[in-house]
Amino acid sequence: MTPPRSDSPVPEGRIEDIDLSTEMQGSFLEYAYSVIYSRALPDARDGLKPVQRRILYQMADMGLRPDRGHVKSARVVGEVMGKLHPHGDAPIYDALVRLAQPFSLRVPLVDGHGNFGSLDDGPAAPRYTEARLAPPALALTENLDEDVVDFIPNYDGQFLQPEVLPAAFPNLLVNGTTGIAVGMATNMAPHNLIEVVAAATHLLEHPEATLEELMEFVPGPDLPSGGIIVSLDGIKDAYATGRGSFRTRAKTSIEQLAPRKTGIVVTELPYLVGPERVIEKIKDAVTAKKLTGISDVTDLTDRRNGLRLVIGIKTGFDPQAVLEQLYRLTPLEDSFGINNVALVGGQPRTLGLRDLLQVYLDHRIEVVTRRSRYRLGRRRERLHLVEGLLIAILDIDEVIQVIRTSDDAEQARGRLMDVFDLSEQQSEYILELRLRRLTKFSRIELEAERDALQAEIAALEELLASDVLLRAQVARELDAAAEAYGTPRRTLLLDGGPVASRSSRGPAAADLQLADDPCRVYLTATGRMVRTVLRPDEAAGGVVPPARRSKHDAIRSSVDTTVRGELGAITTAGRIVRLTPADLPAVPANAVQPAAGTRADQYLGLSGNEHVVALVPLAAEPPIALGTAQGVVKRVSAAEIANKSDAELISLKPGDRVVGAAPAPDGTELVFVANDAQLLRFDATAVRPQGRTAAGMAGIKLAAGATVVFFGAVDAETDPVVVTIAGSSQALVGADTGSGKVSAFAEFPPKGRATGGVRAQRFLKGEDLLTLAWVGAEPRAVGADGAARTLPPAGAKRDASGQPLDAVIGAVGTAIA
Repeated sequence: MTPPRSDSPVPEGRIEDIDLSTEMQGSFLEYAYSVIYSRALPDARDGLKPVQRRILYQMADMGLRPDRGHVKSARVVGEVMGKLHPHGDAPIYDALVRLAQPFSLRVPLVDGHGNFGSLDDGPAAPRYTEARLAPPALALTENLDEDVVDFIPNYDGQFLQPEVLPAAFPNLLVNGTTGIAVGMATNMAPHNLIEVVAAATHLLEHPEATLEELMEFVPGPDLPSGGIIVSLDGIKDAYATGRGSFRTRAKTSIEQLAPRKTGIVVTELPYLVGPERVIEKIKDAVTAKKLTGISDVTDLTDRRNGLRLVIGIKTGFDPQAVLEQLYRLTPLEDSFGINNVALVGGQPRTLGLRDLLQVYLDHRIEVVTRRSRYRLGRRRERLHLVEGLLIAILDIDEVIQVIRTSDDAEQARGRLMDVFDLSEQQSEYILELRLRRLTKFSRIELEAERDALQAEIAALEELLASDVLLRAQVARELDAAAEAYGTPRRTLLLDGGPVASRSSRGPAAADLQLADDPCRVYLTATGRMVRTVLRPDEAAGGVVPPARRSKHDAIRSSVDTTVRGELGAITTAGRIVRLTPADLPAVPANAVQPAAGTRADQYLGLSGNEHVVALVPLAAEPPIALGTAQGVVKRVSAAEIANKSDAELISLKPGDRVVGAAPAPDGTELVFVANDAQLLRFDATAVRPQGRTAAGMAGIKLAAGATVVFFGAVDAETDPVVVTIAGSSQALVGADTGSGKVSAFAEFPPKGRATGGVRAQRFLKGEDLLTLAWVGAEPRAVGADGAARTLPPAGAKRDASGQPLDAVIGAVGTAIA
């Protein structure tokens, strides 16, 4: 075929001249109309976009109920695309996935099986996932066969689809939505179903209810991920005008992650914020040196325990200050802009809370009205047939005779109508009657059915005639939906809470470290460590006023330092473990109780056989004296331990252990007390300081089988006393209260080092050892639980017998000073 010449005339009618601007305007308006009304904006009545509505309707039509098995998502997508939705499979599957995501919808409408994605990752392909309707979706699609809504043709006119779903609960407010149309957008926050239904029923009963009254039921959004909403002013604006914004924060707690490590644990994140995004932002802020004080970030999220994001805090940094910076620099605090745009009567409108509820209630009243009319018509039709059947059964012989003598069914129908005064429908129904319905029992059933139908018809007529009854019926159905599908509120509302500033100006990183204030660290007689804050006068004078002294736990040792300073803990294994008090619990000095602080052994991560015996300063000049259970003594100079970490202070013999340690400057006296009631005191200068690896020297000469129960350094000018508790080695631990005495330290004469000392207590009958001994000023006795115990009065002779005790004494220490 030869193509036409370019200069040949064009056939008339093939080309039409049009104005380009007019065509573009028309095409753009058609496109905008399609996007606004057929894709992006939800209907304010059922809260669904067209694709979502088509998915739920098609799944209901396929019978994918919650009590039946899942089917491939690809099958659902194919059915929706082939019958109802004039677009591709990708947007259909995306909408299906969102309907199944519990972190996107407050009340998910699709029960998904398989990988339907997460906040940080997309879903698997539709050939790998399965779906069925979730129970709440049944409430949205119920009664579609009862003429409750209008049906419209699909894109090619072959099938019908509902214009809107009946929606037994306010889905738009409950699940929210988001969409971008042409020249407009919508972004609505999810709410709690129980609260929304309460507000809707209140508006039903009180049509003139104000916004303030409705907000008593719906105080704010309830996000699927929980979290905290701070500052409710933007929410009030959104409920009033349809536009507003609010800020959400992650739900966090500051916890002790390890004995010497504090962290921030995140259990709930802002809406649509995933943990991987938070981790990425934290790493970026740390790399850019905008954020300090973070040691590591670990994501421990799993299906059993839910979200758990652990942010480790470096020692010496204030966790609360670090958290405030995290709110400012990361998505741990995020904003949500409310823009309540939805279709009302085919037109996009911006709606406040009251308008949203009113539009839904008007729709629901219409649904119940149409359903009641449909049911009334069906029951009237059935009653008409039942009444005709009862007429036939009452004179069944004549009915049969009329039918047998008729030439055909048409003649039989006409004769029945004439003879028994029946309608055409009644006559047709009688002709189709089965012989088994002619029994007496069938007549009784028909009469009962007639009475029930008459009662139902009367109730439906009464319902349709009364607006009050109609509204009450809507309210009952709303309450039933809330009871069936409602869950408690997840999001915490804080009115007027602080909001972190996100300004990029200012210093690169704020100083998040704890203030290096003076403090005092105590090791209690029950084995706990606690930090108390000192006032400037206390830090300078070193004495806590008597009014603030503790009336509870006894103190084994204490060290004055600063919050970010360092001190040492000496253990029974002869080691010194360095620590900073920044992570120790801080309490007032008058709150050092048996339960105050943290277990020293757990805090330092010691093994089961190793315990803390004393706290010592690291920057002090006096040497540290140590005494062991086998009577060995050693003094270590401060220079030997100043720059060492977890160093060994003494080489112990097999089976030996450290029983006591304390700073021992020249002028103090070292004291040993053995369990055979021998006490030895000698001047500290008798023990020359040694290096860390030395094994020490003989301190007290022990009798065969005896061991040391106390060692310490004592200043004789402080009027110390000696406390000894005697008991029996055959008694069960904690069962024998024993006897005790308190004697002045001056009663015991000094002896030379490596001697046996003098007797400290005479044993009573049945007693053969000292279970406990202590030397110091202001003694305080406690039980094993830290509760106070009463000591005998002071002034007993050096080698006198003890007095029977009222209760078992577990430890002796000094008062807080």
